[in-house]
Amino acid sequence: MSRIAFIGLGMMGFPMAHLLHAAGHQLLVKDANPSVQENFVATHPGTQTVGDVNAYENCDVIITMLPNSDIVDRVVHELALYLKKGACIIEMSSADPLRTRELSIFLQEKGISLIDAPVSGGVKKAVNGTLAIMVGGDLAEFERQKPLLDVLGKAVTYVGSVGAGHALKALNNYVSAAALIATSEAIHIGTAFGIDPATIVNVINASTGKNNTTENKAHQFMLNGAFNSGFSLALQAKDVGIAAALGSSMNLPTELGLKVYAMTATASQTLGPSADHTELFKFVGENPTK
Repeated sequence: MSRIAFIGLGMMGFPMAHLLHAAGHQLLVKDANPSVQENFVATHPGTQTVGDVNAYENCDVIITMLPNSDIVDRVVHELALYLKKGACIIEMSSADPLRTRELSIFLQEKGISLIDAPVSGGVKKAVNGTLAIMVGGDLAEFERQKPLLDVLGKAVTYVGSVGAGHALKALNNYVSAAALIATSEAIHIGTAFGIDPATIVNVINASTGKNNTTENKAHQFMLNGAFNSGFSLALQAKDVGIAAALGSSMNLPTELGLKVYAMTATASQTLGPSADHTELFKFVGENPTK
């Protein structure tokens, strides 16, 4: 079993680290909130917190699950001071793919490998170990780390060179956000016309407009006013922005992507940093087109 440092015990990271512990891996854990890491250690015998950065020297694998590329860059550059040659960083955050490539080059010069392995599926799939994981990086390194990733995900897919995982994650979340906006608009328009909103969702689910929002979010988090899916609107806006910027860097059309980004970013700013991404439904209803 690998000796793993897991950095970032948020809503996704905590259950993922739990699964690795349950599989028998020896864990060091680190989180910006000391009470979170202390809670993890208290409930997972044999786990330790990273009390001293020198503890990283004995780690074979370091998993990072962090909010954005700025934090990833800072953490990884610090890690590089202590990691042994041959160590592997598995970067599972939603990060900028071009910056991921730069990090990989920096680490290669120090004999440290990096694969990017962002996830999709939300808290529910993080808990039961059925996440979709898209992996970019050296193929041989991916194959070495796949048994570990299989603990966390049901669909673990190698998608290309380093950064490809982060690119595909951002593109996936762009498509998901576009569907969320379209679904929200359709429900509000149909309701204004006099159709029961639950009926709207049910009919779309039996028709060609069916999508992840209509199947897994509309009844569960939107129509009932729960808005607690576990994925923040701010993070969705960040990911859509990454996707749109990536398209621009490739000199490819991003017209719809920029519009989706503008709406998600505005909604996030309006509703605040704690808003769940399903609250876009509320935002659309309260901010009709004039």
